[in-house]
Amino acid sequence: MAESSIKLSRIVLADIWRHKWIVFLILVVLGNAVVVVYTSHATRKLTSQLDQLLQGRDRLDIEWRNLLLEEQSKSEHSRVTRIATKELKMVRPLPKEEVVIRLQ
Repeated sequence: MAESSIKLSRIVLADIWRHKWIVFLILVVLGNAVVVVYTSHATRKLTSQLDQLLQGRDRLDIEWRNLLLEEQSKSEHSRVTRIATKELKMVRPLPKEEVVIRLQ
């Protein structure tokens, strides 16, 4: 019985060796399939990350625009003058109180 299983395994191996190109091509096709699946997964993952980064960029862009509007509104001349006169009690100096400094 043991001798027949040895003969059978030798016959199977000999048959596989005779069709080695077909076995090689099957292995190449399977390897190619694995690479395609991996590449598809990596592409989907990178696309998802790109979408998240683009959404973050859009949020930051909106925040930047709001900050620019806030800066413009806080730096208006009339607002600065009003705060200087009312809150800080600043007044414009008289012409005789002005001192001009010139660099030589």
